[in-house]
Amino acid sequence: MSDTPLILAIDNGTQSVRALLFDTRGNLVGKGKQEIEPYFSEKPGWAEQHPDYFWESLGLACDKLWQSTDASPEQVAGVTVTTQRGTVINVDRDGHALRPAIIWLDQRHARVGAPVKGPWGWLFKLTRLEDTINRFREKTQANWIAQNQPEIWAKTHKFLMLSGYLNFRLTGRYRDSTGSQVGYLPFDYKKHRWAGKHDFKWQTMPIIPDQLPELVSPGDKLGELLSDAARHLGIPEGLPVIAAASDKACEVLGSGGLAPHVGCMSYGTTATINTTSPRYVEPVRLMPPYPAALPGHYSTEVMIYRGFWMVSWFKREFGLRERKIAGQQGIEPEVLFDELVRDVPPGSMGLMLQPYWSPGVRQPGPEAKGAIIGFGDVHTRAHIYRAILEGLAYALREGKEQIEKRSGVPIRRLRVAGGGSQSDAAMQLTADIFGLPAERPHTYETSGLGAAIDAAVGLGLHPDFEAAVSAMTRVGECFQPDPETHALYNRLYSEVYLDMYPRLQPIYRKIRDITGYPR
Repeated sequence: MSDTPLILAIDNGTQSVRALLFDTRGNLVGKGKQEIEPYFSEKPGWAEQHPDYFWESLGLACDKLWQSTDASPEQVAGVTVTTQRGTVINVDRDGHALRPAIIWLDQRHARVGAPVKGPWGWLFKLTRLEDTINRFREKTQANWIAQNQPEIWAKTHKFLMLSGYLNFRLTGRYRDSTGSQVGYLPFDYKKHRWAGKHDFKWQTMPIIPDQLPELVSPGDKLGELLSDAARHLGIPEGLPVIAAASDKACEVLGSGGLAPHVGCMSYGTTATINTTSPRYVEPVRLMPPYPAALPGHYSTEVMIYRGFWMVSWFKREFGLRERKIAGQQGIEPEVLFDELVRDVPPGSMGLMLQPYWSPGVRQPGPEAKGAIIGFGDVHTRAHIYRAILEGLAYALREGKEQIEKRSGVPIRRLRVAGGGSQSDAAMQLTADIFGLPAERPHTYETSGLGAAIDAAVGLGLHPDFEAAVSAMTRVGECFQPDPETHALYNRLYSEVYLDMYPRLQPIYRKIRDITGYPR
């Protein structure tokens, strides 16, 4: 054991920071988890967090890691980082944060000025994309900062994703992975580099090229671990720090998703379905695929923004009884919530949920809201809970069909990761709604494992990604669809669910016009 090389994967998610130790077979040999407050709000709709808080939480997670394992820090061959997407940080010339990080959940909007000029502007007008571009400009955090805190923007030496900030704290270098650039930045999603000088994105935001970090591919070396950072993590200084990718991209890789016929689902705060493709395929027209954790590849992602946040919302608002009983019995609350699901027949006795709890840019559009229809006096909170899980699976099945239509490749296998994948009931209804086997990876920590796979290849512990994925990933448990249940779900999906948004969309628009929400 003492001679076995290990990889330290840092996974800074929305609700926790985890320090994960993997061996070259994909076994998790140590884990330290530090729960974090996702954000604080100084004003309604704002979501911010202090960058130092993430760094301090990383140190606490590493302290817990080394208390959890017999492995030695001297076995660590390298370090890698994966983080939540879309969280941005302004730093000055000394690398100090100038303001709190704006978290991806933030809802503030920047003002939109003059239309995009030149050929790009004509194209957007001709293709009726002006509203989409304006929403992109509204959501660009750099625009809001420049408009409302110009003194901060004037001092901004670098504008970084959370991954870039942590990599800087580890190495002292402003370098980040192409696989982590998911957000409102001047990034070329087709070529996996910063946008060319004639790209319209430079017109829509105040960022200049010098404010951005150098980009490297997943698996490439970012730098070496500084002495202060090494002490913070409890490992030797000088170790190589290897580029990984965003948490969702790493989940796909850690689930074994190397090919477009494998649909990788993430049942996390944001729910997604992804495939890995060597081709640039827009899963929704004019919405780019994100960079994959596999270099030179694309993640054809369809996202349900609030996803399993809705499950957490239900448990917080309606699940006090289960949480209390679980505490008294010393079991996880999810065991009792699974019992709630099993007490309700498939289809929730006609209760149907559309999970657009947050609006989108194109599909759903900016007017979208959530909906539950079919209520009757037979329904209880257990029916609502099952309808939430079913609604998320319906939405992701629709995403699967969009990906198949755009890529021309049928998805034949499902891998399901994320916190929601730990529910057997959620896994079974997923298999039943999709009509496909739903496979749970061997480890819950798939995003950390994906990052470790990037590092394993970068460190030469495996010769290539195919070998690394083969050695480090495997299926833990497989849930087979029930034919009769699938037939029921198939009718509800095709005859009811697919009609909900088109029929409700005009009403959502009226609600927005009257109330101003969603903004």
